[in-house]
Amino acid sequence: MAIICNLRSATDAQLRALLKDPEQLEAFLEDEEDFGDASGAAFLELDLDEAWHGIHFLLTGTAVEGQAPLDFLERGGREVGEVDLGYGPARCFDAAGVRAIAQALAPVDGAALRSRFDPERMRMLEIYPDIWDGQQGEKDPLGYVLSYFAELKTFLARVSAQGHGMLVVLS
Repeated sequence: MAIICNLRSATDAQLRALLKDPEQLEAFLEDEEDFGDASGAAFLELDLDEAWHGIHFLLTGTAVEGQAPLDFLERGGREVGEVDLGYGPARCFDAAGVRAIAQALAPVDGAALRSRFDPERMRMLEIYPDIWDGQQGEKDPLGYVLSYFAELKTFLARVSAQGHGMLVVLS
């Protein structure tokens, strides 16, 4: 079974409502209608597929740890209750947290990440998915991760510009 990372924007009011009543989280994630915010704020979503762990490694050099805010795909933020969505509970970052992440990622480019790509170390650390040697059908594993990283930077810049927070869900 694949481990997929999904990000979804939410207003700080929506995040507060979800933290207060985590049982509403699944309905919020499945429903495209507004939840807990009278302004009807539209949300943004990003599916990082299985590239999320490779991105985390290229940003932090680790499998799980790392310096905040660059470790946001693996840790940080606040857990939204104990509702297990596949691989633990969702985590949320308020608008200030998203702004800090977006600012930290702004100067990071493909060249910087390319220089950190170390397939042998990624295999040793069991960075998911196991594609780093190019033998598992993925002919360009670095290109795969870099394409999702570009989408991630755009997503975070847009969410930050809207003044919203976000949910991080591994499922």
